Amino acid sequence: MNNTQKASAKIRRIMSNLPTNLHEVFKIFAQNFRPIPLEAVFNSPFQILVAVMLSARTRDETTVKICQNLFKIAPTPQKLNVLSIEELTELLRSVGFYKTKAKHLKNLTERLLHNFKGEVPQTLEGLTSLPGVGRKTANIVLGRAFNIPAIGVDTHVHRIANTLGWVKTKTPQTTEKELVKILPKKYWIKINQYFVSIGQQYRNNKQLTNFLKQNNIKL
Repeated sequence: MNNTQKASAKIRRIMSNLPTNLHEVFKIFAQNFRPIPLEAVFNSPFQILVAVMLSARTRDETTVKICQNLFKIAPTPQKLNVLSIEELTELLRSVGFYKTKAKHLKNLTERLLHNFKGEVPQTLEGLTSLPGVGRKTANIVLGRAFNIPAIGVDTHVHRIANTLGWVKTKTPQTTEKELVKILPKKYWIKINQYFVSIGQQYRNNKQLTNFLKQNNIKL
């Protein structure tokens, strides 16, 4: 089998696995999309990386306030690296696991400056080599900062993808692997934005299911 045949076979496999309600879901979710509060606070790849890191286990409303204050003081890795662990800890006090995040953030900026010339890496491998950066954060940064197709699976994406019946998984990590198999790349970046927005609006399974049924989305 030559390369062209292999590519055609791969496309056929993806098409055969497409969820029947895929296009309908993205259409309805786009119509009901509300901007994610966190997206209003960042203006650079570095700020996107920091904001996504800090948002873990913390509501967006809290993360927004912390990021607004932090980025006034230290909008770049060079300026943030000047801050001490104690200063960072105080600035991050309202976010979940703030002491651990302060240490990660200090170490991350040092790694960026020493290993990446102060620039946020544009690969999954480079991003996940940074302290405190896992696959979810790395994939979101790739999509938001660099428009590189990647699926960032947080609790919202994991929950909604399972509710829709697109996957039957128990962890976000497994959900990402399964979504990669069935979603065309043009949806990889948008799925996090849309699903997070809908997930924030309909926070429990009953609310989500009612929303899907009201919009005639078959489960």
